[in-house]
Amino acid sequence: MVGIVIVSHSQKLAQGVQELAQQMVGGAGKCAIAAGIDDPENPFGTDVMQVYQAIDSVYSDDGVVVFMDLGSAVMSAEMALEFLAEEQRKNVILCEAPLVEGAIAAIVQAATGANLEQVLAEARGALAAKTLSLVEMAIAQVSPHDALSIPSSGNQELPREIHLTVQNQMGLHARPAAKFVTIASRFQSKVTLKNLTNNSDAVNAKSINQVVTLGVRNGNKIAIAASGLDADEVLAALQELVEANFGEEVGERETILGQNSIAPEPVKNKGEKIQNCLFGIPASPGVAIGKVTLYQPAFLTVEQQKTENPQAEWQQLQTAISTARHQIQILRNQISATAGEEEAAIFDAHLLCLEDPVLIQRTRQLIFEDTFIAAAAWKTVIDETVASYEAMSDLYLKARAGDVSDVGQRVLRSLVGTVPTTLDLQEPAIVLATDLTPSETAQLDVTKVLGICTVLGGANSHSGILARSLNIPAVLGVGAELLSLENGALIAMDGETGQIWLQPDEQQLNELQIKRDEGLATVQALKTVAQQPAITRDGNQIKVMANILTVGDAKNSLENGAEGVGLLRSEFLYMERLIAPSEEEQLEVYQAIASTLSPHPLIIRALDIGGDKPIYYLNLPQEANPFLGWRGIRSLLDFPDILKTQLRAILRASYQHPIKLMFPMVSSAREIRAAKEILATAKTELRTEGIQFNESLEVGIMIEVPAAVVMADKLATEVDFFSIGTNDLSQYVMASDRTNPKVANLADAFEPAVLRMIQQTAIAAHKANIWVGVCGELASSPLATPILVGLGVDELSMNSSAIPAVKAVISELTMEEAQAIAYAVLELDSAEAVKNYLAAR
Repeated sequence: MVGIVIVSHSQKLAQGVQELAQQMVGGAGKCAIAAGIDDPENPFGTDVMQVYQAIDSVYSDDGVVVFMDLGSAVMSAEMALEFLAEEQRKNVILCEAPLVEGAIAAIVQAATGANLEQVLAEARGALAAKTLSLVEMAIAQVSPHDALSIPSSGNQELPREIHLTVQNQMGLHARPAAKFVTIASRFQSKVTLKNLTNNSDAVNAKSINQVVTLGVRNGNKIAIAASGLDADEVLAALQELVEANFGEEVGERETILGQNSIAPEPVKNKGEKIQNCLFGIPASPGVAIGKVTLYQPAFLTVEQQKTENPQAEWQQLQTAISTARHQIQILRNQISATAGEEEAAIFDAHLLCLEDPVLIQRTRQLIFEDTFIAAAAWKTVIDETVASYEAMSDLYLKARAGDVSDVGQRVLRSLVGTVPTTLDLQEPAIVLATDLTPSETAQLDVTKVLGICTVLGGANSHSGILARSLNIPAVLGVGAELLSLENGALIAMDGETGQIWLQPDEQQLNELQIKRDEGLATVQALKTVAQQPAITRDGNQIKVMANILTVGDAKNSLENGAEGVGLLRSEFLYMERLIAPSEEEQLEVYQAIASTLSPHPLIIRALDIGGDKPIYYLNLPQEANPFLGWRGIRSLLDFPDILKTQLRAILRASYQHPIKLMFPMVSSAREIRAAKEILATAKTELRTEGIQFNESLEVGIMIEVPAAVVMADKLATEVDFFSIGTNDLSQYVMASDRTNPKVANLADAFEPAVLRMIQQTAIAAHKANIWVGVCGELASSPLATPILVGLGVDELSMNSSAIPAVKAVISELTMEEAQAIAYAVLELDSAEAVKNYLAAR
């Protein structure tokens, strides 16, 4: 018999549901509860071990269905599964059905001897009868028009609807759609969306693919409807998002490096050949001349095989989706570090695609009802979704097919056990391909890729956007003739006009070389100016550094004028691995980067992990709010062996290299003291082994939480420097999760409250005779440069592409001017007022 488990914050609620159901079946069902916690003063909560024990008490090979009431109950249930054997885990289902109706229906169905799928089906349909009955009653009592304006104090099961006009220039393109779906998904109510302008059918507002394919553009009227207990709340939240233009300015287009994401169409039709010239869509400006390399990654195909164990296939799919989610999050973090948060947000839509309820439910149907194997079911659904995008007339929305395909192939590779094809260039070349996915484009080696030419794609594709952010010339949508070229053939391309010259003659080469050289000369002139120290007009020098991940980033940062690295994010050495990197592996990487930068300094941030940046082999638990949880130095101190291994590698690399060490998310003196004790142990071990290192290695901390600012005077006595992480500091000061679209706009580093925290930190640092830097996004903003200089910041560390502009601003200031600006904005009352003041200067 299928077992049922009820997980609730309230023991009385769980007991009541259990007793009611048991009366209905005469005590025949197998049901256990895991509810409340052993705290008489505060009995509400859930306990992981209690959930595990409840599952274990009713477990059989027939399966167990678990029902949960609120958010942390879901987390407790998920964590409890980790205590089960793998064979048991696949037979335990966490059911999304409502607790009371779902559990009662499931217990009754299980008591009849029904199998796991039948029990689940009954639970998931538990609300249907009540909903139908109440809706019919409402229709009998009010007119359809009146039903839309039923007061919120009435029956919350009735649908409510609001009508809004979308004002942002690009409408519900990928990033606003991702924000919309993220908010809708946070509520329990059923939410639908219509495009009233084109009279579309209503779609699931929690499905990223259905929302995007509505084709909502600037000026379109939309209808958002919600039914459920929190219908008012979700409608209010979505109305606020739409009326705030999804955080965009009215009339603002998606821009990358000042370019419109919609590039001009080519002069000729794509693929048209005139003499030795092809034409495509100009997607990223710049001239490239060089030999071509054909990139033809394997595109996975799967036979539509059947399975005799749908449950096992479903579990395999869940594992593959989890793996893909982890990989995309890593890629997102990498792009955020190298190209900026705006470009990284492209991958938010990829993450939501993995959670799309329509896509997941359709795949589930193929597995359980049509008995497809997981790979065949997933590929079928992805192909259907891609086809729906490609059938759209809107070129911008049509381009989103590549994103869905990218996500689909990533999951499929995990299902069939293959690794992605990688583009490993031995020498600089122009890359030719049928198409490039956003993931492939984001991982190109900018030091080796001279340009990109593809058969498919366009300027509106996310691959085109990423090519512009990486400053790689690109011509897309050229046509199939492109692939007739052989590896090593010499071509020239112009990403501004969309032209490609096959076997260019001497005159064409000369003309293109002149244009290329002029462009490069302009860029080089900026870089040459950026190579000079950042010195104010009255002689005060500000160190301008780079935030990096790799050796390639280090080289690029020097070309852009970096005077060293203010932040090496070392966590990327630990991700996408089965085990932690060894001391020798880390040493090799740190030495390579330090050698590239020599004689400039390198600051290595110790491993910064946590719920938002998980390392799977450490088995970190899921957290309801990882930004307030077990991350940074908190988790490091609980893994002393991993920390000591990293510290040994950093110490060894510090011999003959100007390396500094920085600990993340420090909030108290006891944390840094504990970390320094482990550092002292590592030093003692190296001395005993006769291994040399820099005995005077500088140690600093990240100032990211308000507690560290308040205690900065005490913390300054423990370290050699401070580095302010404005991204995290902003969200903690403003109590706003920067991953939550509803409040993310509050986490603005231009808020006077945040700026005052920076001032307070700088004052404490200078009183203790240590220096202070800023390594968050605020450091990359030329608008913020006068404020930071005026507040006494000694070092700015940023994405390397921002360095020339920031240095230019510093060179135009005097310290007196900067201080006057800083003190003026500290007296303002909002981030908007600060930005307006700066813009008006």
